[in-house]
Amino acid sequence: MKTVFTTGEAAKICKVSQQTIIRCFDSGQLKGFRVPGSRFRRIPREQLYAFMRDNGIPTDALDSGRRKILVVDDDVDLVELICDALERDGRFEVRSVNNGFGAGMLIKEFRPDVIVLDVMLPDINGKEVCQLVRSQQAMDDVQIICISGMVEQDKIQELYDSGANDFMKKPFDIEELSGRIYRLLDLEATPAK
Repeated sequence: MKTVFTTGEAAKICKVSQQTIIRCFDSGQLKGFRVPGSRFRRIPREQLYAFMRDNGIPTDALDSGRRKILVVDDDVDLVELICDALERDGRFEVRSVNNGFGAGMLIKEFRPDVIVLDVMLPDINGKEVCQLVRSQQAMDDVQIICISGMVEQDKIQELYDSGANDFMKKPFDIEELSGRIYRLLDLEATPAK
């Protein structure tokens, strides 16, 4: 278990920008130390935990160490396939929901690292979900992979313009989706045993 974090790691765990962590560190709100002979800041686990608790930031990301993935799609079989593959990996906590309204509610509560988002949902479209996520500064680090059977290039560009980080055309290979999630989260392809 990791006991000391960089400002970048602390920012990812807290789901805020690295600059926010640096400001809190420099102002004394977040306790830590500087690496001797450098300007690098380090934050001990217990100090980060106290900072998160004091500021109402959910501490479960620090507790579990697992990355959170939210799968939003109304295709039950596909959702099951994606969730099974990611849960088998062991490094992810996975939740799913089958509509845009539910996604909006769960995003705030669950605070995922990655959202796998179907563009064609029964209630609102994926572009609107992207815009909702991107409208909240606390969600800046959330990675969004849009999935859809539609392939019109201008529509795909609209998704990127709305805040999507990646796009995959259905049907796709689950291994390819996993690979893209690993890249977005900067993880090794296979979990360390």
